Amino acid sequence: MAAQGQNPGRGGNQLAPVTGPWSDPGLSPDRRAELLLDQMTLDDKISMLHGDGMPGGGGGGRGQVVPPAPGGAVSNGGAGFTGAVARLGIPAIQMADAAVGVTRGAASSRYSTPLPSAVSAASSWDLKMACEYGALIGQELRDQGYTMSLGGGVNITREPRNGRNFEYKGEDPILAGKLVGQEMKCLQAKGIIGDIKHFAVNDQETGRNIGNAILDKRTLRETDLLAFEIGLKDGDIQAVMCSYNKLNGDWACENQYLMNDFLKGTLGFKGFVLSDWGGTHTTAKAALAGLDMEQPGSTYFGDALKQAVEKGEVPLARLNDMVKRILRAQFATGQFDLRAQRKVVDVFAGLELAQRVAERGTVLLKNANNQLPLNRAVVKSIAVIGSHANVGVLSGGGSAQVDPPGGSAVAPPPLPPGATQPTGVGNRPAVWYPSSPLKAILAKVPSAKVEYNEGTDPAAAARLAKASEVAIVFVNQPASEGRDLSLTLPDNQDQLVTAVAAANPRTIVVLETGGPVNMPWADRVAGILEAWYPGIRGGEAIANLLFGDVNPSAKTVLSFARNEADWPHDKPFAPPPSANPPAPATQAAGGPGGFGGGRGGGVPFDMPYTEGLKVGYKWFDAQDKAPLFAFGHGLSYTTFAYAGLKTVAGKEFSVSFIVRNTGKRDGIEIAQVYATLPSITGEPPRRLVAWEPVALKAGESRIVTLSIDALHLSIFNEGRDCWELPDGDYKFWAGASSRNLPLSETVKIAR
Repeated sequence: MAAQGQNPGRGGNQLAPVTGPWSDPGLSPDRRAELLLDQMTLDDKISMLHGDGMPGGGGGGRGQVVPPAPGGAVSNGGAGFTGAVARLGIPAIQMADAAVGVTRGAASSRYSTPLPSAVSAASSWDLKMACEYGALIGQELRDQGYTMSLGGGVNITREPRNGRNFEYKGEDPILAGKLVGQEMKCLQAKGIIGDIKHFAVNDQETGRNIGNAILDKRTLRETDLLAFEIGLKDGDIQAVMCSYNKLNGDWACENQYLMNDFLKGTLGFKGFVLSDWGGTHTTAKAALAGLDMEQPGSTYFGDALKQAVEKGEVPLARLNDMVKRILRAQFATGQFDLRAQRKVVDVFAGLELAQRVAERGTVLLKNANNQLPLNRAVVKSIAVIGSHANVGVLSGGGSAQVDPPGGSAVAPPPLPPGATQPTGVGNRPAVWYPSSPLKAILAKVPSAKVEYNEGTDPAAAARLAKASEVAIVFVNQPASEGRDLSLTLPDNQDQLVTAVAAANPRTIVVLETGGPVNMPWADRVAGILEAWYPGIRGGEAIANLLFGDVNPSAKTVLSFARNEADWPHDKPFAPPPSANPPAPATQAAGGPGGFGGGRGGGVPFDMPYTEGLKVGYKWFDAQDKAPLFAFGHGLSYTTFAYAGLKTVAGKEFSVSFIVRNTGKRDGIEIAQVYATLPSITGEPPRRLVAWEPVALKAGESRIVTLSIDALHLSIFNEGRDCWELPDGDYKFWAGASSRNLPLSETVKIAR
């Protein structure tokens, strides 16, 4: 039965009920998918395996509804969609970018909550907060008529200059995997298909559509793929997005090892794999290697796939498997049983969570002589300087950009004479959310003299700072999909901080960045607060932290180096100068409107990640280099002490220790456990194996007991193609960061 006003075949979002044996919710998703698959024609099946266009391609700019596809399918205005099969009641899959909130929400709703960046949420180290983050995004997707998220980024921070680090969850695969698993689990509980991406080793944006990442299998399994393995297991995530780059010579979206051997074979993944936008390169090879859906169009998995099946180049059994996986994901997330009903997004719930995430995710990196929190009863004058702090806070760009309510708080720079609007995902101007730190600070100290200086003239800013008791300098580094970064702050902001710090010893720096940056002035300022991209209530959150209404508790999930030379590579990998130049930005960044990247121009080049297992803090430990701020570092307005480490090693592994709040304020300490594996394994010096945020009142003590998954202590045996736990001495460490571990105990494990 076709829905009213639609032709049989692919249809729109709202379908008339169609019942059959597959309608029984008591059956497993697998069985329901099998029963429905039996009713489908070849054309029905092909229609589910590709996109039907996207805003910006096939009609209008991104964020606008495209014209109906053949058969009546209508986009919801998101990143892409796959049309319904109306005669069988199979709903369309409406996809939205949703890394830090539902992007382009204005296309289908008056509002989406612009959440703090994913790296901010990750800096809470809190699985419950990851769940809340995912649940809010899932609810807003549902409210706006979407049925699939394209969030779930979990590429580890192998390259500190990666323009998308703000979308991800740091440099440790165990922490990142646990966080994304909870986020997607709670998102899917809202009836939305979850996604985990970018599969795999899409760890930089430079040449992302032509670069060939080179990693041995052991390194792959213990770093990038471990995050996917943990996330998929914990979250039962239904979709995986393969990435643009090549991996060991094959495109990720036609990589036999990634999709068939590892994902669907070793892990037993039952969901479906879709390409990143424009990341499909072939028909038969991609399908046989494990790709299930092409997005956003139908170049390879439309008529070409139908012909390949009819010619026997792609077996019908493989085609059926592709379709079954998609149907199964729809059944597993309840999309046949509880159709989406649009409603107005709960703005106030979003604002509350956004502020709480920013407060829990902002890291106090430095607090010399306890300059913070500011005492509102004492301070009489404050200079607020730089980074448009008078009007808003910075957000991350690209496909993760959530529409700011009312537009950007900072007008984009004027275009040069004769220039057109910039295109390409990495070329768009930065967006500022309308949450003014200046106004929030004024509200804290209405009787104090609070003055703002835009920071473009360091000398003028220094004069204001000298005339004030406290100087708060906001600095920023815009980041976006489609481009990598310099670690040096742009627009002479280092000179600004240096000048202000020389004028006022009580200088506090607030960083709005997507990842680590150089801080040549770090020793000259009194305090440093890493706010990341703090979302729609970022100004209020920052003020609460500066004045102590909220006690900082976040710990950074990234290492900050003392200088550029301390990183494994001095810059992102790039094509050699003799290579053909890449395609223009609108193509190199990918498909229509600059979103995509699989078929951009340029000569492929190798990206040999020779640091191997030594990613992030493991590199600094192995090289015996002191970072500026270590992985896991973060200060509080109270203090904590550790004592009494006890380790149990047997069939189950656990550690216990006492954490005591030795200060005068209630606070949260993120207690961390690391392990040194037997020397015979050749592993880096330490790896994170367990953690827990511990809330303690002033003077309170608590025994913390953490179980340790055997996987977190294992190494990957490439010869046997399996995880193993070697015999030998294991040293366990407990403390406040990867470089602050006062407790240790060595135990022997013999299997």
